[in-house]
Amino acid sequence: MTAATGPVVALSGGVGGAKLARGLDRVLAPGDLTVIVNTADDFDHLGLHVSPDLDSVLYALADLDNAATGWGRRDETWTFMDALAGLGGETWFRLGDGDLAIHVERSHRLRGGDRLSAISDDFRTRLGIAARILPMSDDPVRTIVETAGGDLDFQHYFVRDRCEPAVLGFRFDGATAARPAPGLLDALADPALAAIIICPSNPFVSVDPILAIPGIRDAMVAASAPVIAVSPIVGGRALRGPAAKMMAELGLPATAQAVARHYGGLLSGYVIEATEGSEAPEDYEIPVRRTETVMTDIASRERLARDVLAFAGRLVAG
Repeated sequence: MTAATGPVVALSGGVGGAKLARGLDRVLAPGDLTVIVNTADDFDHLGLHVSPDLDSVLYALADLDNAATGWGRRDETWTFMDALAGLGGETWFRLGDGDLAIHVERSHRLRGGDRLSAISDDFRTRLGIAARILPMSDDPVRTIVETAGGDLDFQHYFVRDRCEPAVLGFRFDGATAARPAPGLLDALADPALAAIIICPSNPFVSVDPILAIPGIRDAMVAASAPVIAVSPIVGGRALRGPAAKMMAELGLPATAQAVARHYGGLLSGYVIEATEGSEAPEDYEIPVRRTETVMTDIASRERLARDVLAFAGRLVAG
């Protein structure tokens, strides 16, 4: 099977998406990868602008990510948080000493009038990353989780409340007025584009916010390249995060097939775990590739990246 070659655009949330982005970056030619990252998880905390998903992708592609925790920087220290706790400050959202630097510098530049996309591009250059990393928008968009107990900002639901409240739905405040980040639509319209890959991120709170920005979904549908999603559900469970719990609370089966249906007619192909369920490929109504999707180390990230690109090549070849 001939793998797709040329520019690739990946849509990513945090940890799961960042893992595949790292694999893609390692197997593609330098500079061929563009990662569009969810920023609806961003929030202001302790006077700082925190971009959790952007930072997960930055750290992963710079080989600075913390494999033990799945978030933050490797070899982190916690002097700041310990001192903050001693002063009675909020410590539910952990900011390590090294991690703190990126939030401080980003916040400083935003207050000075710099755009989030420009700041992110400078960070990735300084960290030695060849891939392009684009926030979905420079405009503020915020995920609100609608729960039985009331509306919650995403980080309050996800980190402070540990995903315990039952989910009724989601909304993305500011999305309809937001504009795609500079260069984003151009990347999707590139006639040489080999594939658009939706990483195995939470479809409801990591991918949907990106698709909610006017123009992005339409650009993906109009693109000459196949759109391929990698399922974040394996054996009825999400490998990271609350996707399966959310699906159950929304009355959806926690299956790979339900995620494919959620994306509607956007997909050209779908990648699922080799051992996933008993559904036949024709049950998905689009081409399906079964392979090992669980990424436990750099070798498995690269293997999945190669499998996805080979699948894209097969779709293009017909």
